[in-house]
Amino acid sequence: MKPSRLLLIWLGVLLGLDIVLGACGALGLDLPPSLQSIAWGLLLALLLLAVLDAALLWRLPSPRLRRQIPGSLPLGRWSEVSLELHHDYQRPRAVEVFDHVPDGLSFEHLPQGLTLEPGRHSQFGYRVRPLKRGHFNFAYCELNLPSTLGLWSARRILPLPDSTRVYPDFARLYGAQLLAVDNWLSQLGVRQLQRRGLGLEFNQLREFREGDSLRQIDWKATARQRTPIAREYQDERDQQIIFMLDCGRRMRSQDGELAHFDHALNACLLLSYVALRQGDAVGLSTFASQAPRYLAPVKGSAQLSVLLNSVYDLDSSQRPADYQAAASHLLARQKRRALVVLVTNLRDEDDEELLTAVKRISRQHRVLVASLREEVLDELRQTPVQTLPEALTYCGTVDYLNARSELHERLLAHGVSLLDARPGELGAELVTRYLSWKKAGTL
Repeated sequence: MKPSRLLLIWLGVLLGLDIVLGACGALGLDLPPSLQSIAWGLLLALLLLAVLDAALLWRLPSPRLRRQIPGSLPLGRWSEVSLELHHDYQRPRAVEVFDHVPDGLSFEHLPQGLTLEPGRHSQFGYRVRPLKRGHFNFAYCELNLPSTLGLWSARRILPLPDSTRVYPDFARLYGAQLLAVDNWLSQLGVRQLQRRGLGLEFNQLREFREGDSLRQIDWKATARQRTPIAREYQDERDQQIIFMLDCGRRMRSQDGELAHFDHALNACLLLSYVALRQGDAVGLSTFASQAPRYLAPVKGSAQLSVLLNSVYDLDSSQRPADYQAAASHLLARQKRRALVVLVTNLRDEDDEELLTAVKRISRQHRVLVASLREEVLDELRQTPVQTLPEALTYCGTVDYLNARSELHERLLAHGVSLLDARPGELGAELVTRYLSWKKAGTL
């Protein structure tokens, strides 16, 4: 409890009046004797009122609060949180509310002031934006409650436990169901090859149409129907995709508010969404993390929720990437042929170790190495050079990029499928490569 501005102003006025009257008496000025008594009487009355007002505020019950927060929040996106205040006050009372938001969540529109009207409950909202994934606990909500006469204000911290989980950015995945999938993917920059009916799995027989290939004609059906009948094919289904996700120290690089690891998770979920809609199975294997995780490939839309619940609290570590151990871990669990997407951040020292691990996996699976490239490298390479420090930075950047390009060329020369992309473009590039391979029947 602390004095309000009103109480401090009145105390200042009365104390100033007493000081003026005392100074006048000391200077021998003739003043009515009653002024001194009135001044001290007003000061005493103010103190009595302040004590009474403080006692009433002390006995005043706090409002009852209820927080409404989504059980899951997408990383990096704004979400609404609302607070309801219920009370039994008989007169309007202005309060100020501040919710104790956990670290890792940025917020807007806090604190907020509102007036509690008699017989009505009040509600207001604010926005939170998660900056990292995981489990977050809300513990308290703070109220600044004024007294009846406005001479005091009480700061009350009320327990209001709540919890929420922050997942990778799943909002765009579920929001995409409101649009046509092809239109949505084109907005993301995904390039699809239009090859109607030229997949590998037989779908149905239909009448021959303009633009169909002569190889599609089913001659037996044509002879029976006495009209050209064509076979229609679809892309192969029931294939398996498994992500090998690097959780080591290289994935801790930061581009904007999100680390490379978060961009990698978003890209994996985007490809998972597309692959599951194509009828394929999706799984996950992590390495260089505190506790490696493995999720067997499963088909069906429910698998996306399983993936989200498996990775929402997953974080990068300070450990180096051990590609040989990761390959052994995967080969011991994944027996059926699959498309293995290795998501990492390559360095020039990875040449022999990575190549050996990829060759081991390639004996049984199709492998795609997806390497994230720091955006700051492209920015530094395009920055004008005017000073010696800028020249040294530019030369170091170019040297690093050249070494990285040489590594990529060596991997490509050994037949390794490689995808080098900036973090924000990784998802669209992965989906583009997956769809092109699927339509070509090379998975």
